[in-house]
Amino acid sequence: MHLPKEGDYIAIQSYKHDGSLHRTWRDTMVLKTSENSLIGCNDHTLVTEADGRHWLTREPAIVYFHRKYWFNIIAMIRENGVSYYCNLASPFVIDREALKYIDYDLDVKVFPDGEKRLLDVDEYEAHAKRWSYSPEIDHILKENVKILVDWINEGKGPFSQAYIDIWYQRYMELSHRR
Repeated sequence: MHLPKEGDYIAIQSYKHDGSLHRTWRDTMVLKTSENSLIGCNDHTLVTEADGRHWLTREPAIVYFHRKYWFNIIAMIRENGVSYYCNLASPFVIDREALKYIDYDLDVKVFPDGEKRLLDVDEYEAHAKRWSYSPEIDHILKENVKILVDWINEGKGPFSQAYIDIWYQRYMELSHRR
């Protein structure tokens, strides 16, 4: 298995359950890889939607992916604080092309004041019917929403300000070396 090194840039690709490409982020700098996780950062990176539309991200974001949990976390660093966008998604795989995962529609957004919102429940239910998500997948995703909410409430991992500060500082050091 090919694991990128600290300072490498990778693409990130999200897919839907039927295997169709959903969204691609062009340049994410790898800050750390371990056996089970990858931490990266991107800033003003090009995002391409399935329909070909393009846009640039507006602010630096620390991204967290895991091989065991069915979610990934995007921490957007904004002037008013950190906003989180958490995708309920398959654990990631990585190859020479990109880091890849299946996006399962459900999202948890966390605002700088700590408010949490579960988003896209309707989209999840529609896609669950359309693509026949198995009862196992439905159960795994609902359990992982609970794990994610516990992490948020406990300020675990990416949900701690110290974590954001450390990894953003590392990104700044690595990007200034170029």
